[in-house]
Amino acid sequence: MNQQGFAAEDIDTSRPHPARMYDYYLGGWDNYEVDRQAAEHVIRAHPQVRLSARANRAFLQRAVREVVRGGVRQIIDVGTGIPTSPNTHEVAREIAPDVRVAYVDNDPIVATHAGAKLTGTGQAGFVLGDVRDPEAILSRPEVRELIDFSEPVALLLVAVLHFVTDEEDPAGIVAAFADALPTGSHLILSHATAEPYEGYADGYTDVKARDSVVGTYKNATAGLNLRDRAAVEPLFGAFELLDPGLVRVPLWRPDGPVPGPEELNDTIFYGGVGRKG
Repeated sequence: MNQQGFAAEDIDTSRPHPARMYDYYLGGWDNYEVDRQAAEHVIRAHPQVRLSARANRAFLQRAVREVVRGGVRQIIDVGTGIPTSPNTHEVAREIAPDVRVAYVDNDPIVATHAGAKLTGTGQAGFVLGDVRDPEAILSRPEVRELIDFSEPVALLLVAVLHFVTDEEDPAGIVAAFADALPTGSHLILSHATAEPYEGYADGYTDVKARDSVVGTYKNATAGLNLRDRAAVEPLFGAFELLDPGLVRVPLWRPDGPVPGPEELNDTIFYGGVGRKG
């Protein structure tokens, strides 16, 4: 039994886990054969998934830099996934070395890497928790020790809410977090979609590929719930979207060349940043 409260045998290697599949998309090695097989099935159906994963990761980094430049000094990163450098605390501390980060994930294998890669530098902590239970996350002593809820917080829900079903109420989950955060807090959110990019004349949804990808995740520890822009935008709730709004992730305040319409069509993530106030 380790300090996170689970034994090694609690790690489920019989079914693919989205965090470990995402690690594979990013070129990582912290995954199992069952994850690699599922991820390769997704890649065959949608070869651009690795492009999307990299674009989503780059969005996270740009968004974190922006909110830290704006004065935020504490972050709760829910659904952080397998550590991939630069991690959230590394990006934030490029701007302000005193940023505190509470990492949260529901996969025990993430916890096995947290000490060395996420929390070893201090002012950062990790807890096992599920996005579907905001109250449990927010009440954890490790979170309360790091986060001062009288000061603005950046909440990261990056590539996590598409694993929450409509019945599990993703908008209600965001609202529960928002209720605990003070004015001036920010939400950094990204979400997968099957919706064609509106600026691409030949844009379309490959229904067969979409169904194959969704079917693969049905056999994983969490199913994939793709949503269009009209369904994702209301998830921000009390957080008012900052410019440029909810867009394909490469279009959110790019720091380099902007991809063309075809690549944007192949990038399956919407992303945005909202501010409470």
